Amino acid sequence: MEGNKRWVSGDLHHPDRDPNRRQLVAQAQEPFGAILACIDSRVPPELLFDTGLGDLYVMRTGGEAVGPVVTGSVEYGPMTSGTPLIVVLGHQRCGAVEAAYKSIRDGKPLPGNLQAIVKALQPAYEQAVREGGADPVETMARAQVKLTATDLRSNQDLAPLVGKGTLAVVGAYYSLDTGKVEVLAGEPS
Repeated sequence: MEGNKRWVSGDLHHPDRDPNRRQLVAQAQEPFGAILACIDSRVPPELLFDTGLGDLYVMRTGGEAVGPVVTGSVEYGPMTSGTPLIVVLGHQRCGAVEAAYKSIRDGKPLPGNLQAIVKALQPAYEQAVREGGADPVETMARAQVKLTATDLRSNQDLAPLVGKGTLAVVGAYYSLDTGKVEVLAGEPS
């Protein structure tokens, strides 16, 4: 979050982004976090947290949709090298969430494999409908973050690490307007 404060203020440090760092991490890596973010080109985790080479495992899918391969990728750091943090990062004005919302609402499937994203986001849609609110797409985007973080926090492989206090799984939301990341759920104590 300190890196995000630098991103918002413009006082960037650009850490770990030079040939010396590249040589240091060439043989091994020990990222301090794993980020599951959206594919949106305006939401690059390494930039908005002002991090560098070897600092983060980053997985990106439309609307933070998960399936076995993505979940396995998120689990990799915590389960193999003790990475202590997972962040599920949603964002404002998410096109994938909006497309899924409209597809479900209108009963019109999206073409090709885009329908897999719609199916993965169905629980967030249902929660957004229950919650209501002025902007149902934003409600759905925030619901997707919280649901995904909860699912990861409680899955059979990560739950023991969370229970021991060696892993935090955080749901967060990025504002395209301000650049600020807001923690929605699971903030470590």
